[in-house]
Amino acid sequence: MSLIFFIKKPKIERGYYKMVIIFKQNTEKSVIEKIKKEVESEGCQTTVSQGKDYIVVGVVGDTSRVNFERIQANENVDKVVRVQEPYKKAGRHFHPQDTIVDIEGNKIGGKRLAVIAGPCSVESEEQIIEIATRVKQSGANFLRGGAFKPRTSPYSFQGLELEGLELLKIAKKETGLPIVTEIMSTDFIDRFVEDVDVIQVGARNMQNFTLLKELGKTKKTILLKRGLSATIEEFLMAAEYIMSEGNENVVLCERGIRTFETYTRNTLDLSVVPAIKKLSHLPIIIDPSHAAGMWWMVEPLAKAAVAVGADGLMIEVHNDPANAKSDGQQSIKPDKFDEVMKKVRAIAEIEGKEV
Repeated sequence: MSLIFFIKKPKIERGYYKMVIIFKQNTEKSVIEKIKKEVESEGCQTTVSQGKDYIVVGVVGDTSRVNFERIQANENVDKVVRVQEPYKKAGRHFHPQDTIVDIEGNKIGGKRLAVIAGPCSVESEEQIIEIATRVKQSGANFLRGGAFKPRTSPYSFQGLELEGLELLKIAKKETGLPIVTEIMSTDFIDRFVEDVDVIQVGARNMQNFTLLKELGKTKKTILLKRGLSATIEEFLMAAEYIMSEGNENVVLCERGIRTFETYTRNTLDLSVVPAIKKLSHLPIIIDPSHAAGMWWMVEPLAKAAVAVGADGLMIEVHNDPANAKSDGQQSIKPDKFDEVMKKVRAIAEIEGKEV
């Protein structure tokens, strides 16, 4: 049994200092409780997280009066480590085991590779049902579709909005695929909680802290996309905003970041996957469609994402990309999606995952 304490110190340069106190295995609960009360008696607050083989207690507050030398001298203490990450709930120190998010029996994280597929925008009932049926046949276990669309130009198609949500519900009824769609503001949170299975926060809203905090008060799974120029720390701190309000059902999504390169729409940062795996327990998926912005790059990037250890893929599929109302150039046809899935399965098997 391991016990880990996070001790929040005054801000120094970047982040906040914390102390990690690791107890030896088989430490009695009475000893843990005694030290926990000792820390609390100095005005600190504690948060307990219990897993299969560990107990973790996070401690925040003014810890200047806590006697760390005495804690280190306890025979049950293995070591005291100082860490500097500013995120607590999203960090792996506080939650050593990987998080697996379950949405109606469909899991994101663990050995199963999650595949989210569908059009950038919901355009009609016929369109969304046809695509949903085809992607499910190929192995997708979630349906994506934009009802509210954030666009760079105010003159571009903005989505069918609430009508789009209704069409997604019809497609779910036909196929059984859980719905993944993007929320734009706090205005429709109640409606999204009622109708949507996974609420997506787009790159442009990654640091919309008001929206993140309100979503944190729900129990819905939140798919958080990385911002256009966000660092990994900023990405995880955005997740922390959601989790700090009580909702720990968070899935991260890398969709490419802005660099000096202009050939592709964005630059896919595959290094974020092993980095997140080291720093956080949250699952992370890759969106190769938005990363490249070109349909013919989706397959190689999807295969690379699985090979580097991603927990899932988010791929745009359209039955008529040439006439799509948004992002047709990065959407692949259902037949091509089927080919991609066959190759992804082979790589997933090598990596010890299944589709």
